[in-house]
Amino acid sequence: MSNTILTPTAVTRKALAILHQKLSFIGSINRQYDDSFANAGAKIGSTLQIRNPNQFTVRTGKILAAQDVGELSTALTMGTQKGVDVNFSSAELTLSLDDFADRILEPAMAVLASNIEADALNMANDVYNTVNGLGSAITLNKCLQARKMLVDNLAPGSQRTLLINTQDNLDLVDSLKGLFQDSTQISKQYREGKVGTTAGFGDIYENTLLTSSTTGTALATTGYTTSSAVTANGSTAVPVTGAATTFAVGDVVTFVGCNRVHPETKTDTGVLQQFVVTAAYAGGAGSISVSPAIYTTTGRQNVVAAGIANGVAVVKVGGASAVYKPSLAYHKDAFAFVTADLLLPNGVDFKAREVYDGLSMRIVRAYDINNDAFPCRIDMLYGYKTIRAQLAARILSN
Repeated sequence: MSNTILTPTAVTRKALAILHQKLSFIGSINRQYDDSFANAGAKIGSTLQIRNPNQFTVRTGKILAAQDVGELSTALTMGTQKGVDVNFSSAELTLSLDDFADRILEPAMAVLASNIEADALNMANDVYNTVNGLGSAITLNKCLQARKMLVDNLAPGSQRTLLINTQDNLDLVDSLKGLFQDSTQISKQYREGKVGTTAGFGDIYENTLLTSSTTGTALATTGYTTSSAVTANGSTAVPVTGAATTFAVGDVVTFVGCNRVHPETKTDTGVLQQFVVTAAYAGGAGSISVSPAIYTTTGRQNVVAAGIANGVAVVKVGGASAVYKPSLAYHKDAFAFVTADLLLPNGVDFKAREVYDGLSMRIVRAYDINNDAFPCRIDMLYGYKTIRAQLAARILSN
């Protein structure tokens, strides 16, 4: 049977399909393809504005209390371009598509997927909801605590995912090994790294790219206290004093007395609001940058009306230079990953650009007359952003 010469469109579609199968994190979050760039091609640095949901308060009684609608949006920059460059001959394009995928596309897409996924997983450091299991192996109870955090923050019941690191996968599967599981799920566990469906999560995946991070030198009892109250809506800086130790990006802190409120009723939950440090803090008197922004009134209220009081203690999750080994529970809309079209150049015989499930990829091949070779590049232009961090939770174990 004669071979068929592969077209650039067929190669690109196959490459995208392989890439998609390997993206366990990106494949389970919000993927937005911006077709406004489809004609002329996107420029690096292009920005997409993602609108946040409006939030309102409820009136009691018959007197009208109209609320202004002030929509907030999150700017997501598509500023990262990555690709894989290979040489292949025209003879290799006469292979069957499956042979070509096995020999060339599979290894190329594997390394590209790993690097893109690793980039996107940096968003874990934006997550402030944290289950503190440091020093112990992960358990089903810790997973359920993470689920509770998502439920308390009104994450929809569908499209929830638990992404666990390799050690947590070992510990969790071992602790649940005596429980009955459907044979189809067991097959997926061994073949795809998919643990199964439990604890209120639609999917549980193992991921080798969830990297550990080291906290600052501040102790759990940090020695810091606030040096003034923080009550202004939208505040992200908390003035502190009393110690000289450091905080690292991704550290999780609480402020005594600053409780979170129910997202809709605005009643005090009795649970401290957790905050994540968003900029490295060198120590001493100054202001720690945190997320989420503090709101004490309006529909966006997320903490008690008193906000953060003056002179209260700052407490950190984990001790000095603690190692965070996270697994991640999240709803699809906690994070966004965006791709846009790259320009298709003129003057080449082999080029294509395809979109698959929100992922845009371009392939271009040229001829190198000096070396009698066919250099080929496969590229993606993308960006990622945490858009609703309250819909995610980190689980820290071991």
